[in-house]
Amino acid sequence: MRIAGVDFANPWFLLAALLAVPAVWWSVRSRGRVVFSSLRALPAGGETWRTRIAWLPDALIGLGIVAIAIALAGPRAGDKTSRVRRDGIAIMMSVDVSGSMRALDLSARNKELTRLDAVKQVFEQFVTGGSGLDGRPDDAIGLVAFARYADTRSPLTLDHGNLVTAARQLDFAHEGEDGTAIGAGLELAVTRLSEFKPKEKVGRIVILLTDGESNVHDIDEDTAIDDAVKAGVKVYTIGAGTNGIAPIRVPRGDGSSDLMQVQVSIDETTLRKIADKTGGQYFRATDNASLAKIYSEIDRLERTSIEQEQFTEYRQFYAQFVAGGMLLVVLAFALRGTLLRRLP
Repeated sequence: MRIAGVDFANPWFLLAALLAVPAVWWSVRSRGRVVFSSLRALPAGGETWRTRIAWLPDALIGLGIVAIAIALAGPRAGDKTSRVRRDGIAIMMSVDVSGSMRALDLSARNKELTRLDAVKQVFEQFVTGGSGLDGRPDDAIGLVAFARYADTRSPLTLDHGNLVTAARQLDFAHEGEDGTAIGAGLELAVTRLSEFKPKEKVGRIVILLTDGESNVHDIDEDTAIDDAVKAGVKVYTIGAGTNGIAPIRVPRGDGSSDLMQVQVSIDETTLRKIADKTGGQYFRATDNASLAKIYSEIDRLERTSIEQEQFTEYRQFYAQFVAGGMLLVVLAFALRGTLLRRLP
């Protein structure tokens, strides 16, 4: 947490400053009292410079508590920096979540998986590592899902834990939102990459995966391609699944399901055009092994160097606040016992 250019190592301790309010209240309430039988017994013109600043010890106690609370919060400022150079790119994953992604032709050898399940599994390995993939710890990666509409499930981030959580939560589009809007899925991914403004110039990549033909054209594919070219975004397209017949589980109302064979097809012409015009490549995944291999190939993308400034040493200010807080409290009690002493 940073306030006025100063970092706080433990900012929650700043809440301790609220203790100054009851402390001042208690100090004010504890003033000495002398009982007089009549106000006439008081001397005339009783207000003096001491009575005018009688509140000062109470205020000093409150300020002392605030100073000690700031000290506990660990105020510090960066003093020595180092330049850290890493290699990374910006990647937006755009995934088709239409109903046809329920097909089971990308199942693993010993496990039944929908196309979407297989994509989520391999994408997680691509991001964090596993099954022959090294992971992409230095890349800013984001996630877009599309069916009839496209929406951002994760912005570009280095927090890959939250990214993987967002990927695991991907589910099939509802019936009213089903469809395949390749143009919308590509356009949104390109927009998110265009909005990404790192300090250093990085490569920008879209990995677009679909298993069908574009049948929603609210955003034309050619328009999205042109925007990708203008933004310098390279697009890798993946056609997932077999052509022709694929097995799919259709749920029943009683919770069971039927295994059916449905007709499927992939618009390879559009996917090739997107890849060719943006300088990327088109891949075809017909089973789980080929999908993993495709991500392994993309994993060997060129990388752009990123240089960041990091603080390695800090100047600590807690000692000054501790000393100041103690001094204020001691001064308050000293004044209370001498110049501003109160009658018992």
